[in-house]
Amino acid sequence: MAPIAAPVVMAAVPERTWSDEEWQRIRLGYQADDMDEKWDVFVEDRVAFLHRSWTGHSVFEATFEPVAGRGWRVAAGVVESDAARYRRGSDHYDRVLLELVLTAIVLGEPAAALRAELVALTALESGHSDIPAGLILHSVLGLRS
Repeated sequence: MAPIAAPVVMAAVPERTWSDEEWQRIRLGYQADDMDEKWDVFVEDRVAFLHRSWTGHSVFEATFEPVAGRGWRVAAGVVESDAARYRRGSDHYDRVLLELVLTAIVLGEPAAALRAELVALTALESGHSDIPAGLILHSVLGLRS
């Protein structure tokens, strides 16, 4: 896995608080099993590293911290800014994608609202409202086995 080449501190991180049980599952990470899965995730200490599975390029680093009696949240994030490794969208897009990978890929939740938000942001930021949602979700998020 290649570390982030041109790190940028994320201006916005997910606001979600993950339960202690969810944090334990995130800590186990996720490894893609086939070419339709786009993400590998592993955790060291309190930092989740999110890599594209095919290239091994790191895209996000999310530092978690405990929330007194309520679980865990992302306290800080870093995103790749080298366009050859990751084509960044807006700060909002990066926040949604980070949360979506943790929620839908690592935890296996349906995350319908986050998926819809990613599709809408992709259409808005690309200027192409005619891209099928399934194509966006498959190319950016991939599947989870």
